[in-house]
Amino acid sequence: MSVKQFSVFPSLADSVFSDRFNRIDKLFSQLTGDNPVTSAPAYDLQRVGDNRYTLTVSVPGWKEDELEIELRGGQLSVAGHRETAAQETSGEEREKNSSWIHRGISRHNFQLSFSIPEHMKVTGATLSEGLLNIDMIQEIPESEKPRRIPIAIGGPRTLEHQ
Repeated sequence: MSVKQFSVFPSLADSVFSDRFNRIDKLFSQLTGDNPVTSAPAYDLQRVGDNRYTLTVSVPGWKEDELEIELRGGQLSVAGHRETAAQETSGEEREKNSSWIHRGISRHNFQLSFSIPEHMKVTGATLSEGLLNIDMIQEIPESEKPRRIPIAIGGPRTLEHQ
């Protein structure tokens, strides 16, 4: 499971070191037998309005009943679980009946987890052409929005009793 933080500014380290990190991660995954972190699906986060966002996760070949989206305690989780029977009939039988030259399409279960800001709500999700779009809105209550405090000129005035 990989945990991601939403950020307005992408990290320089993500772009500069991502290829090196991917290579090191694959190497350690081969040695330990674990799934590499990079095997999690790719995603995009887009601001589509003042307080509206869309998270797009690349899930080619996944069906809507195999995907699960859950929002709990400030964590948004997107998971994909394939049924073992479906894997056996689609993947293993095809492997027996054909010889693969290259097999790069990921066919394993995954889980992505995102820490989301306070007051973020998921408004809907759609699956189309291998992309899972999750629409979100951040509704900040009026009592928590920043407000401007006027400054009085000349300080407090006192009234004298005559």
